[in-house]
Amino acid sequence: MAALHIKLFCILPLLFALGINAQWQWRGLPFVPNPLVEHHGHHGLDFNFDPNDGGQFQLFNPEPVTSKAAGDNPKPNAEGKPQPIAGGKPQPNVGGIPNVGGIPKPAVIKAEDVNAVQPIAGGKPQPNVGGIPKPAVIKAEDVNVVPDAQPQPNFPIGNNPGAWALVSNDAGVSAMHLNVLPNNKAIMYDASDFHISNIKLPNNECLPWNNNRGEAGTDCFAHAVEYDLDKNTVRPLKFDAWCSSGGILPDGRFISTGGWVNGYRSARYITACNDGKCEFKEYPTALAENRWYATQLTLADGRVIVVGGRKAYSIEYVPPEGQENKQSIFLPLLDETTDMDENNLYPFVHQSTDGNVFIFANDRSVLLDPKTNKVIKEFPKLDGGSRNYPASGMSALLPIELNVQNPPVIPVDVLVCGGNKPDAFKLSAQKPPVFVPALDDCGRLRITDPNPVWEKEVMPSRRVMGDMLNLPTGELLIINGAQAGVSAWWQAEEPNFTPVMYNPKLPNGQRFVKMAPTTIARMYHSSSAVLPNGKILVAGSNTNPGYDFKAKYPTEVRVETFTPPYMDKALDIHRPEINAQASDNKLKYGAPFGVQFKLNEQDKPTKADIKVTVYAVPFTTHGYSMNQRLVVLANTELKAEGAGLYRVTALAPPTGAVAPPGSYLLNVVHRGVPSTGVWVTINQ
Repeated sequence: MAALHIKLFCILPLLFALGINAQWQWRGLPFVPNPLVEHHGHHGLDFNFDPNDGGQFQLFNPEPVTSKAAGDNPKPNAEGKPQPIAGGKPQPNVGGIPNVGGIPKPAVIKAEDVNAVQPIAGGKPQPNVGGIPKPAVIKAEDVNVVPDAQPQPNFPIGNNPGAWALVSNDAGVSAMHLNVLPNNKAIMYDASDFHISNIKLPNNECLPWNNNRGEAGTDCFAHAVEYDLDKNTVRPLKFDAWCSSGGILPDGRFISTGGWVNGYRSARYITACNDGKCEFKEYPTALAENRWYATQLTLADGRVIVVGGRKAYSIEYVPPEGQENKQSIFLPLLDETTDMDENNLYPFVHQSTDGNVFIFANDRSVLLDPKTNKVIKEFPKLDGGSRNYPASGMSALLPIELNVQNPPVIPVDVLVCGGNKPDAFKLSAQKPPVFVPALDDCGRLRITDPNPVWEKEVMPSRRVMGDMLNLPTGELLIINGAQAGVSAWWQAEEPNFTPVMYNPKLPNGQRFVKMAPTTIARMYHSSSAVLPNGKILVAGSNTNPGYDFKAKYPTEVRVETFTPPYMDKALDIHRPEINAQASDNKLKYGAPFGVQFKLNEQDKPTKADIKVTVYAVPFTTHGYSMNQRLVVLANTELKAEGAGLYRVTALAPPTGAVAPPGSYLLNVVHRGVPSTGVWVTINQ
């Protein structure tokens, strides 16, 4: 040891004379007090002679301490050998000597422990070795966890009003009914009663039918198609469900209920396929009552309820496949709200977060307990006019926002917009017709409050027969329809070409923004749907009893897409891209799950900048989108997993009342910019 001291005594002056920097640094070790040096906070200790700086000693490096990268070589000790840390514990110094020349030896950190915080066994500090505190070790799973911070503002979209594009000149049928399926295809259909369409059945097949005089005929046309959303191509289907209800079952199959004449009491099932071989299977006597212009809804427990219909003042639950209902359940609301012109068909039906069912008909609404089939609450009347078919307003749930800890009843709001006066149908049916201006107001009601009151607001334009869609950003889109008249053949005027965006988070009076108009009238029997890529599919419109391409408002078989402002190409640089293969797609109620996504490496999101939403795709017909809901999930963690690669951990909805079981489109939204959606299922 004495020899070592002599060597150091000789060597150090030589280094100074040669102007060579001699620098000892200990990265990752806490500062050890030394009476010969000054303590500059928590920076590393440097011993540095700079001949260009007046020959002064610099004992501290101004850069902050950082852990060495995996694979860096440890410095040798006095014997020229590295001192590894075995089992996470410092090894004794050579010869039992705590240090050499008063200088502590650097610790060597294993590659797997780089950047990790060392856990404290039993919650108690461990004893030091040689008086030197142990370096902190971060658990491997905690590396690169993005810290909580305030959300950054959404990326600006400027004055972008959206854009329209024609994607198909001929879908074969006029899309009176529309539902996107979990295989990225859609079901579109109108009515076989026309016995004509723009597409024939395959293989020259024709189906028999009888007219109202009992005379036999044949129908060689298809009245339903499977629409490929990626290719904008169609495949004809054998199907008849005019003015029916529908939706996706918890097992992923599509079910259609009710309809016209032969389909009054039917339940029809189809499993989405990619081989072009799937067709509907029909059970014509499944329901107890005729269900024409009825509404269908999947409930919290997975059952499917069917509400109302022409001269059907009742509810019933779809029986197991192949079985039949023998009796329905009378609902006084449907009887009491029937005008001379009805105005209560296709009632607005929503699953509330408290487990009950909200039912709106004409201008009144109730809360139904689906376990007892009893009305447990009646809400205040929504004044202004009639809201259901044929007055045909619109309705949707506002986004349901979740937290890690939620109240016993999670708040949820219903929005009802548009419609017309109770006598508008009668006036538009007379000769000459009088087309009453549609309503321009909306009512918003928090149905989970003990004593809610409708909040009224005014749209930028009047609208009847429009569609209302939840968007992945949390906004709503109001699209299609007319500004005067009602839903019926020839009974509306003034197409409403201009969509409107609704932001529920803004103050009343600031929530609506006009979008770019289309040039195609989308009136009676039009439909729309949110696509996985974030665009809006718009199709249908037929105010004629048949296919008439020369009428004032011709039968529409063209298909368009509307691109909302959040799809602006300038935002693509900030758009998340979900890696479906590295993400969970089977969600369990209340359980955490992970979604991996990519971002531009220049974007540095906080956890609050990322939203995960799940969207129940609706069945849309006659101005109402059944089963639709958007749920904004609670995030528990955001972790960086590589350059521009992140994993967000979110909590699945807590119960089926918040999100009924079934298929959902999941989106990652980065400061107002949504990803393309991926399909997930939420199980019971």
